[in-house]
Amino acid sequence: MDNNGNFTLEIVVVGIMILLILGITSFVSEVSQEKISKSVENNNIEKTINEVADSLINDPGMPINWEDFKSKRVGLAIINSEGNTIENSVSYFKFLELGRDYNNLVTKRIFNNKFSSSMELIPCETSISSVKIGSSDIERGNVYSVSRLVKCDFFKKYAICDFKIDGKCNHNHNQKDYSCNYFKLFKGNLKKTDYYLLFDDSERLECEYSIDNTHSKSYKGQRVTNSKIYLNNRLNELFDLNDSSSIVFIHLNKNDVKAVLVGVPKDFDKDKLNYNYFTTQPCEFKIKAWS
Repeated sequence: MDNNGNFTLEIVVVGIMILLILGITSFVSEVSQEKISKSVENNNIEKTINEVADSLINDPGMPINWEDFKSKRVGLAIINSEGNTIENSVSYFKFLELGRDYNNLVTKRIFNNKFSSSMELIPCETSISSVKIGSSDIERGNVYSVSRLVKCDFFKKYAICDFKIDGKCNHNHNQKDYSCNYFKLFKGNLKKTDYYLLFDDSERLECEYSIDNTHSKSYKGQRVTNSKIYLNNRLNELFDLNDSSSIVFIHLNKNDVKAVLVGVPKDFDKDKLNYNYFTTQPCEFKIKAWS
């Protein structure tokens, strides 16, 4: 073959090599772009659920009691008795309400239908069950998860007296030796509300309790043998025939007792009449999301 033939063959070989290089470069570029795009998408999911988690646990929503009304903005943070927002907190009833309309309030309103998601509240106290709300879809693909340590109030709204807080006593008991407190009771309340003294299990057999009012101060103390004590019958005995209300005093002959007086609806789940359910508890708040 002459020089011209050799030159032509060289050109063809070089051309093929250039095409191969361009093809490989293009393929590598497409793969890289896909990885970058996927990375950006993944980072956006992680960034989004982190922002959502922080927003929910630090914002009570609008209105602040939105769980009882149509919400303008949802949030889970607790509002204390002074009207201030408790940071890094979850209102149990707001959490449950969010679960009842999760698709509308979270999937559509918060995530704009981009992700499927779920939320879970996991108490550190093992006597309290965890609660999960959100998508029933099977988690698939890359599942992203964030968690925060929060305080949850559970059924604390039904708590009337906490005996770890000093209260007034009609016997002038020294609160260094006693835990006493009081509340106002209307006779009609006994028809729709069940009252209980709830004790932490560690307090059983460790103290006595007595109940009286300003008219009756002779009620003998009884040993705490059960962590759940039903009070309606005793409370009804405190009313004279024409009384419509009474100031009731409860005395525990031990200081700083882990006990709480609660008033719950008649249809309340009795399995949840547990001292820990009526006090603020640390929990893990977890959000998972996938697309």
